[in-house]
Amino acid sequence: MKKLTKKIALVALAMTASLVAFTGCNKKAEQGGEKTTLTYSRSQGPYTVLFESGILPILKAKGYKLKGFDYSELALADDAVNGGDVDFNVEQHTAYANNYNKGNNGDLVPITPIPTVPASLFSTKHTSLEAIKILSKPRVAVPNDPANTARAYVLLQKIGWITLKDGVNPSTVTSEDIASNPYNIDFTEMKSLNIPQVQDDFDFVVITGSIVYNAGIDASTALAKETVLPHLILQVVVKDANKDTKWAKDIVAAYHSAEFKKYLESTNYENGLFWVPEDYKFE
Repeated sequence: MKKLTKKIALVALAMTASLVAFTGCNKKAEQGGEKTTLTYSRSQGPYTVLFESGILPILKAKGYKLKGFDYSELALADDAVNGGDVDFNVEQHTAYANNYNKGNNGDLVPITPIPTVPASLFSTKHTSLEAIKILSKPRVAVPNDPANTARAYVLLQKIGWITLKDGVNPSTVTSEDIASNPYNIDFTEMKSLNIPQVQDDFDFVVITGSIVYNAGIDASTALAKETVLPHLILQVVVKDANKDTKWAKDIVAAYHSAEFKKYLESTNYENGLFWVPEDYKFE
């Protein structure tokens, strides 16, 4: 009887050890490159929508389970990625990620560019750029946050409305860098979020990508669009430690897949909302 009891105890001990080992392996796999449950930050903008409608189905077909968590601000979403609360996000460009890292001792890295909504020039009063020539002192609203202020003035130089000083860094342009203003434009710098609500108070306004989407503005009505500079192209962002994991590579592959290309074409790039870099490669 004692021998039988001892034998049962040994079998139970072996089973427990196997279960612990199995659980440990599963946990290790979920925490490492073989994890199949992915978490991401969500925002009220076009990039989360693009991910959930065009990319998420591709990842699910590969066996991944995904869960999104809402964040009201990109800085909070980056805190979540940096702290390991979520695995990735799809709402920022390289410049923003670099600035976050510098200010927060972060280790976020972009792993692939994605279709981006450019900053654009709109007007509720005029139907062409030529109108600038007949206005005595045209009023133009531009964003007041540094990165988007620079984008606005670079866009206005592109269409010939202003000239910037020689050698100026296009990512740090301010009104002080305007060398000439031949049309005597009266600029008002204000919060990007407020510009769509005051379009009627200005002759022209510059509105940045996600705000164009959130405000329900038809992107095809833009009178001009910026040439998106490399540091402003939207990216998938992860922690540096995760950039070479299988799941990260699968996300990259999904954004460059034939299935995603077909999705973009079927939606006609959301009526011109999204811009795809010229060197962007699909399978």
